[in-house]
Amino acid sequence: MEQISFNHISVLLDETVSGLNLKPGAVVVDGTMGYGGHSEEVLRRLNGTGRVICIDQDADAIAAATKRLEPYQEQLTIVRSNYVDMPIVLDTLGIDQVDGILLDLGVSSYQLDEASRGFTYRMEGPLDMRMDQRNPVTAEQLVNNCSEEELCRILWDYGEERYARRIVAGILRERKKAPITTTTQLVDIIREAIPAKARNAGGHPAKRTFQALRIEVNRELDVLTESIDHMIDRLAPGGRLCIITFQSLEDRIVKNQFKKNENPCTCPPEFPVCVCGRKSRGKVITRKPILPSKEELKRNSRSKSAKLRIFEKTSD
Repeated sequence: MEQISFNHISVLLDETVSGLNLKPGAVVVDGTMGYGGHSEEVLRRLNGTGRVICIDQDADAIAAATKRLEPYQEQLTIVRSNYVDMPIVLDTLGIDQVDGILLDLGVSSYQLDEASRGFTYRMEGPLDMRMDQRNPVTAEQLVNNCSEEELCRILWDYGEERYARRIVAGILRERKKAPITTTTQLVDIIREAIPAKARNAGGHPAKRTFQALRIEVNRELDVLTESIDHMIDRLAPGGRLCIITFQSLEDRIVKNQFKKNENPCTCPPEFPVCVCGRKSRGKVITRKPILPSKEELKRNSRSKSAKLRIFEKTSD
């Protein structure tokens, strides 16, 4: 594989790794390895003890991180998979419980800056947006094949795009003439659909549509919702789950799932005692999410929307 240069800066690095509350010999899963920044810091702090299982679905990320983490290869296992399959990965490795799990749900700088991956609305590239290149569904297929209703749902539900219907009308009009195959074609459609006053406010006009299509292509919210309970299942007593999100839809899922696991009781408030039998599985460490410091924001502007939440499994 051609050597690729990566300049990705890991977000909330110290806060996340410190949040894992690592002990010597800990077994940790990095469910979104990316280019290995968080894993490298975990391995450094474990100081020759313990083990880190890294999961990622992006072949480019795996190639780069494998090289970066080579000094730690005796403590390291790298698996190409989606973190939703973490229980299967752990079962295959014969691991029942782990001491920490971390997820960084952001799109990497390389993915954003590499036009050929189709994530960015700032450069021309194919309408791809797949985190896993083995995924048969691309953004191009969604844009050209989904119904009007389905496209509106995607843009509204996942992008909270107020001009979803106008944008979709433009997509339908253009795809009747010829397939929409590039990011710049889609950006031009979006610019034309959004009123001039709105176009000039609140960042790039294509941001919400591109986010929505990326989430749909990669099933990002479904995967997150499906995974949190299973990850808590695999934590050892006292183990911690750290999740970094970058947009409100993800953060809401993490916040609600953590809260549900801390207090799963479904009894009406007026009941004097709990009769539903649902027991707490742990506690939320972060009552409010941890945000990047001023210093980090200066160093890395892409960290501005990051939020870290931490959950700890019950010890008894």
